[in-house]
Amino acid sequence: MPNDSQLLFADHVGRFYARQYGFPPMAGRLLGYLFVCDPAQQTIDELGEALLASRSAITGAVKLLESYGMARRGRTAGERMDRVSLNPASQQPQNFDAALHKEHAALFREGLALLTDAPPERRGPLEEMVALAEFLAERLPRLVEEWHAHRDELRARGKLPNQGA
Repeated sequence: MPNDSQLLFADHVGRFYARQYGFPPMAGRLLGYLFVCDPAQQTIDELGEALLASRSAITGAVKLLESYGMARRGRTAGERMDRVSLNPASQQPQNFDAALHKEHAALFREGLALLTDAPPERRGPLEEMVALAEFLAERLPRLVEEWHAHRDELRARGKLPNQGA
């Protein structure tokens, strides 16, 4: 059974993810709880009991988190129930794929083509979005490399657990 501080943390994560990313509050609460629950793998029923939520609310939240690659379901041999846990890959930088930002730039260039004869103030927002997307596409791969080097250094010094890339 979770303690009050775990539930409070889950609520804080739920509010943050709702405010910043538009997640349903239950999905954010579930994410927060998965970070601190013990054991780290929980059944849908255990999660519902801990978060005082219905099975359908938990299932919907799990599906959303799975779609973002933040949670995963697994089943131990011989078990009849799935267990939900954090996806270790979700702790890696998200949206740092240069191809995503290149696609974003192309999308906004398409919009700019519709405004060829428009005045600069009308084209300005799209031009800025193209410039931002191109900037991110160029810079983020290096930032990810820097993060991996920094993470590896922290692991080597024992500040982070060794988990593989």
